[in-house]
Order: sequence, then C-alpha cells, then structure tokens
Amino acid sequence: MDRNQEVALTQMRKSVEKLGSSTEGYGEKTLMRFLIARSMDPEKAAKMFCQWKKWRAEMVPLGYISDSEVADELAAEKLYLQGLSKSGHPIVIVKVNKHFPSKDQVQFKKFVIHLLDKTIASSFNGREIGNEKLIAILDLQNITYSNVDTRGLITGFQFLQLHLISHSFFLQAYYPERLAACYLLHMPQFFVTIWRFICRFLEKATQEKMRIVTSEEEKEEFIREVGEDVLPEEYGGRAKLVLMQDVAVNY
Repeated sequence: MDRNQEVALTQMRKSVEKLGSSTEGYGEKTLMRFLIARSMDPEKAAKMFCQWKKWRAEMVPLGYISDSEVADELAAEKLYLQGLSKSGHPIVIVKVNKHFPSKDQVQFKKFVIHLLDKTIASSFNGREIGNEKLIAILDLQNITYSNVDTRGLITGFQFLQLHLISHSFFLQAYYPERLAACYLLHMPQFFVTIWRFICRFLEKATQEKMRIVTSEEEKEEFIREVGEDVLPEEYGGRAKLVLMQDVAVNY
C-alpha cells in the first residue's frame, strides 16, 4: 500500500467517525473497496461505507441469508458453485432457463444477497480478507421469453456496480469491487436487443467486465481463464456441476 492510500484510509476512518459510525472490525482491504469505488475520495467513501453498514444491518441482521429463507428460489436448481478459478476467484453459474421472474422483489433481493454472499464466502475459510471478487457465468441456453427477467438482471448488477442510473435517481451499490468478470454463454438472437437495453443501466466499468462468448476463440479464452479443473464438462472443463445448496461455507 502506497503513502497516498494510507492517507486516504486514515481520512476515511475519521470521516466515518464524524458520521457517527465506526470502521472497527473492518480491515484495510475492505475499506479500500469503498475508496476505489469512490475514486479515492475519503468523504464519499465514508458516506458509502456508512450507508452500506446500515443496509446490511437492515437486510442481513444475522450476517447472512440462510438457505431456508430463499428455499423456493434454490429449489429451482439454477445456481451452481464450482470452486476457484485459476486466478483464485469463486465461480457461480446461473442456468437462466430455470429462472422465472419473481413477483416479490424484496424476496428476490434476499436471494441475490444470498447467492453473492455465499459465492464470496466460498473463496475463504471462515475469515474474509475483504477484497475477494467473483466470476459469474450466465448460461442462456434454451431460454425463452418466460425466462427473461430484465428487472432481476438489473437488480443483480445494481449490487455489484458503483451505482445504477434508473429513472433519474441513484441506487447505491452494496458490493463494490466484487465482480471480476461475468461470462454470458449461448446468447440467443432474441436476447441481444434485451441485453443492449440492460447495458444502458450499467456503468462503463461494469460493462467492461462483461464477456459474451460466441466464437471458438472466445470459448478457448473462457476455458483458459476460468480453468478446466473447475468448469463443468458441458462448458469444456472436467468438473461436475455442484448445486449451491450442496456447498457448505463459513460466513
């Protein structure tokens, strides 16, 4: 960590205290995620951190969302945790053809929190470092219009980016600097227009982490970057699919 980062961290901690909160229990790597998300501005990072702490206390009072709280979504067997990529990032696979839009958006947000928290927790053994990032793989094979959940996709990416611009107001991010990359596989032609619409709500930094895999060269790069040992056979790897609910983690 260089001198400028150390100064920014010190200033951020002081700003958090002025806002009536505390950074106690949170390491430098966690705080740095908020500073990076706010272009190293200590005051903006402190405000974002305090809002995040308040949100976590309200939405995740136990520190995690249990399987039983999102049992209906898990029963669809659409989420898979595959271990760590070559670069050490936990991998979550979503089979979109098993997903259908939720009528209860509060419950759906709990589900998104569950999948993000559990994916991140799968990368460490009971002790979070603070700078863990995940790789998401969205498998769009055999999807139909009934599987298309524009609001759900926007909600998911909302949590992972700095902020989402929608209807002239800003929705604060809750997982800044957590997305390493997102691969979209088997995208059907009808979904291209929908994806372009979704991208209008994503920041440039988030869009740059999206990888649409279509050509053989892109497939080879995808397999090389993620790793054959953890990719399921159907994606060119040697592993088996592992349901998220079958993976035990220590939060």
